[in-house]
Amino acid sequence: MAGRKTAAGRHLGQTSHRLGTIAPGVFWIVLFLVLPSFFLISMAFMSSGPYGLPQMPVSVESFKQLAGFGFLGWSPGNLQTLIRSLWQMLVATGLVILIAYPLAYFISIQPARRQPLMLLIIVLPSWTNQVIRAFGWMNILAPDTPVSNLAASVGLTPPEMGLFPSNFAVLLGLVYNFLPFMVLPLYAAFEKLDPNIVRAAHDLYAKPVHVFRHAVLPQTLPGLMAGTVLVSIPAFGMYVIPELLGGGKAMMIGNLVARQFAAASNWPLGAAAALIMILATLGGLMILRRIGRRLGGGKEVVL
Repeated sequence: MAGRKTAAGRHLGQTSHRLGTIAPGVFWIVLFLVLPSFFLISMAFMSSGPYGLPQMPVSVESFKQLAGFGFLGWSPGNLQTLIRSLWQMLVATGLVILIAYPLAYFISIQPARRQPLMLLIIVLPSWTNQVIRAFGWMNILAPDTPVSNLAASVGLTPPEMGLFPSNFAVLLGLVYNFLPFMVLPLYAAFEKLDPNIVRAAHDLYAKPVHVFRHAVLPQTLPGLMAGTVLVSIPAFGMYVIPELLGGGKAMMIGNLVARQFAAASNWPLGAAAALIMILATLGGLMILRRIGRRLGGGKEVVL
């Protein structure tokens, strides 16, 4: 009997210790993630007051405005912003993968003493403020600079126009900004790569594309999926780069949300746009999970 009480007391003590360990993290998540999310969702279904603040009654007018329906009729502006955000995110993520994959592999096969320096060179620009980096690209892509003159000489832009502001400048800024977030997970995956599997594929006279598909990709897939999440989600809701490098001509959904809470003063519409952005992010994560499971040959890839 005494032994049972001792075991029960020990179990209760372990449970209390675990609850005490996770309680601060749970409190932090509830306070700064769950509650603001519920507040945002409730705000999206409220009406806009005289000064843009949310008020009762419950309404779906914000979602109608987000779809383009207003008192002047239908306008495709908001939908174009959403489509532009998705397109810029997909293209930027694809370009980052194409650049980061060979770059991470090249770093992983270098002598051990060189790898830290090369990784430092990749990460070092991200230590600078994002606004400063965006202003740097504004100066590089401005009219009458070597890069803009080169683009004009090959007919990509008119002679008096620069590459900034434009969708190209926004795309370049996204790729430059998020490249380290793809290189580091891929480098970690290449470090764990089993070369015997790759050699076995070569010994079986597999073509290079088949070697990559069946021997390299499944082993580096966790790093690729992690990097894709780290790049695509913040790129979809990016605010600073489209605002500065786009010059108001390449607005993305993050800019739309920010303007509704600031200059436009329509908080329910901004909350509705933020809710759509969250739902699109969750949908993208589900799609990536299914793609990862399929490319991994049925093996679960945890995102």
